[in-house]
Amino acid sequence: MSEESGTRIFAVVGLFDGARQLVDAIPRVRALNLGRIEAYTPHPIHGIDEALGLRKSPVAGMVLVMGIVGAIAALVLQGWCNAVDYPTVTGGKVLFSWQAFVPIMFELMVLFASFTAGFGMLILLNRLPVFRHPMLLSRSMASITRDKLALAIETRIGEKGAAEIDLDAAREALLASGAESVEVVPFPEPLGPVSSRFVTRAFLTIAVACLVSGFAMYWGVKLFPVLPPMIHMETQPRLDAQAESSYFKDGAGMRPPVAGTVARGHLPYAIKTQDEAAVLSNPLPRTEPVLRRGKKVFENHCGVCHGALGDGVTTLTAAYGAKAANLLTQAFRDYPDGKIYHVIMRGKNAMPSYAADIPEDDRWAVIHYVRALERAQNATDEDLNR
Repeated sequence: MSEESGTRIFAVVGLFDGARQLVDAIPRVRALNLGRIEAYTPHPIHGIDEALGLRKSPVAGMVLVMGIVGAIAALVLQGWCNAVDYPTVTGGKVLFSWQAFVPIMFELMVLFASFTAGFGMLILLNRLPVFRHPMLLSRSMASITRDKLALAIETRIGEKGAAEIDLDAAREALLASGAESVEVVPFPEPLGPVSSRFVTRAFLTIAVACLVSGFAMYWGVKLFPVLPPMIHMETQPRLDAQAESSYFKDGAGMRPPVAGTVARGHLPYAIKTQDEAAVLSNPLPRTEPVLRRGKKVFENHCGVCHGALGDGVTTLTAAYGAKAANLLTQAFRDYPDGKIYHVIMRGKNAMPSYAADIPEDDRWAVIHYVRALERAQNATDEDLNR
C-alpha cells in the first residue's frame, strides 16, 4: 500500500528494449525476493519459463488424457448403439465392427483434445477471462503490445491477504537490472453494484440484435433462395432408378457392373462348350433333402416346358411355338451331369440361360432330380425288386 495515497499496489513494472536484457535481468531480480516475478512480452521468448522458475505446462498431458477419453467415449457410444441398443448388420459384418468406428473416434478425440487445450489453458491455467486485470490499466501496456518487454515485481497474495511491496527497493532493482523506465501499477478500484439501468440496456441491446439478425436472415433467404455454391437438397443432381441421365454418354442412369467384375464367393463360369463341360461332376450328394430341393426347382423353372415328368409334354398352349426336349430319352440319359449343367448356364436353342435365376447348388440339385425322373421312367427289374 502506498503511504502517500493509500492506494493498494499491484506491481512495479520495468520496461526493457530487448529479449536478452529481459532474460538477463530476471535472475538478478528474483534473487532479491521482493515479490512475485512475472514477464509480459509481445512474442514468445525461448528460455523465459525456466528463468522465471515456472513449472512445465500441464496442457500437453491434459490434452493427451482427454484425447484418449474422447476416443474411448466414441468407441463405447458407437458400439452400444450398433451392437446393443439397435443391433444393425451392415454388409454382413459383425455387430461390433470397431474398424468402422475409427473416423468418429478420431473426430471425437480431436474435439475433446481441442476443447481441453483451449479451455484448460485459458480458464484453468491463465484464469481468463479477467476483464479488469491491473496491467490493462498500465501506461506500459501500449508499449508491451508493440515492441517493448516488461518485467514486473507483483504483490504476493496468500492466505493472509496481499503482502506489501517495497516500492523503493523494487524500483532500484529494476533500474539496476537494465530497465529503461519504471512504473507503479495500482489495483483497480472495485466495481460497484450493477445498476438496473445497465441491465435493462444490456437486455434491450441483445433483443434488438436478435430481431435485426432474424429479419435480415428471413428476407435474405426470401430474396436470394439459392446462392452458388449452395443448392437445395431436393433440387440437387441425382440418378433416379430406371431413368435416363445426361451425365453418362449412353444416357442410362443405372450403371452396369465394371467389365470383369466377379461376385464375392463366386467364380465366373468360363466354359464355352458342352464338350468342355463334360468333365464337371455333381458336388452334391444324392440324398432325400437334395432331391426334394431339386424337385422344387424343377417345378418352379423347368416343368412348365419340359412337363411334370420331364418327358417334353408341355403345359403351354400351341402358341408356345417351340418344342421342349424330352429329358427321358437315351440321349439325355447318356449326357454327363456337366453337359446338363452347361445347358442351364448357357441355354440351348429356344431355352434361355437360367444362370441368373437358379443358384449354383440348386442347379446341381435339379440335375439329381432329373436323373431320378429318368430312372423312374426307365426302371429295371432290379429297381422293381427293391
